[in-house]
Amino acid sequence: MTASSDALQRPRVKMKPKSNARAIRHGFPWVYANELVTDRRTRKLAPGTLAVLEDEAQRPLGLAAVNPESKIIARMLDRDPEAVIDQAWFAARLSRALDMRERLYDAPFYRLVHAESDGLPGVVIDRFGTACVVQPNAAWAEAHLDALTAALAEVTGTEVILKNAAGRTRALEGLDDVNQTLLGETPAAPVPVQMNGATYMADLTGGQKTGLFFDQRENHAFAARLTGPGAKVLDVFSHVGGFGLAMLAGGAGHATCVDGSAAALELAVQGAAADGHNDRFAARQGDAFEVLAALGEEGESFDVVICDPPAFAPSKQALEAGLRAYERIAKLAAPLVKPGGYLGLCSCSHAADLAKFRNASARGIGRSGRRSTLIHTGYAGPDHPQLPQLAESGYLKAVFFRLD
Repeated sequence: MTASSDALQRPRVKMKPKSNARAIRHGFPWVYANELVTDRRTRKLAPGTLAVLEDEAQRPLGLAAVNPESKIIARMLDRDPEAVIDQAWFAARLSRALDMRERLYDAPFYRLVHAESDGLPGVVIDRFGTACVVQPNAAWAEAHLDALTAALAEVTGTEVILKNAAGRTRALEGLDDVNQTLLGETPAAPVPVQMNGATYMADLTGGQKTGLFFDQRENHAFAARLTGPGAKVLDVFSHVGGFGLAMLAGGAGHATCVDGSAAALELAVQGAAADGHNDRFAARQGDAFEVLAALGEEGESFDVVICDPPAFAPSKQALEAGLRAYERIAKLAAPLVKPGGYLGLCSCSHAADLAKFRNASARGIGRSGRRSTLIHTGYAGPDHPQLPQLAESGYLKAVFFRLD
């Protein structure tokens, strides 16, 4: 079937009058449910159906994937309404993404695809050497998973491809939470990943998300620069040792990692051992708020304290509660920083923009009785590119303060 005949058989969906079709033309990738004409025919479309998106005057805007069950009812895939979404199409997108990563990194450990920013809406792919972990978080990607998998193997030469179905957004798309091995053999052991001179052990099958958070790479490196010889550092919400191991590699004398997951902390211990830091590393399992309070009661103090919590404000509805949680973290962490030391606070909540997060952090520090100066603001690394039209793609913020 030719591209043109395929396009003639595709359904057509239309934006409502006074909806923002101009934003779509200028690169915004989503159409919300209240912006699309949802007649009986549209409501009957299967999740992930490819359709020609039209403006209110029935002029084509491009090819979109439609999911009547989602608040994001249409995701733009291609400006060409006749585009054929097959292995070759995926290979072209993946090759473009790979070209940039290979220019940036000297080893194949990075986020290969960052969803809309890399032209694959709802798709996240993290690369771990000869293995890739795919999160198809949108219905259209799930429907085309075979073509995506084949293209990924073709472009990268990867030997193992895993599907991670744990993403929160999959439920919003009406998708299941069943993980799957799409190519090769499931890894039997964690994969060692070298970043910033530290070794991280990534569990690709049982760990959080895809097994490792590549987005903090540049912020890890900055934190490591704050550590002098013999510095004592604290990494809260450490996962597999993100900031703590980087600061040890940067010359810290001792690092304590705090996390609620015993499995994640065991991987952090293994990473410290791989780098020969056994005697300079400690793991403490527990609720982060409780551990921070306990450390204060114990009279502990550190040269550098980093707090990198999960998303406290994953939606607009959770924003106010999330900002209060960020403020509380800052209030508990600030007293643990030695005079002249540093406090790094992170947020991966896209609903809390930089200004709101920074202000909540500063309020918490102030409420602790400490005076601070903001010395650096960090974001996700370049393997997590931002789509200028989509604020959600720039979700990660890191603010570093020096405390008097």
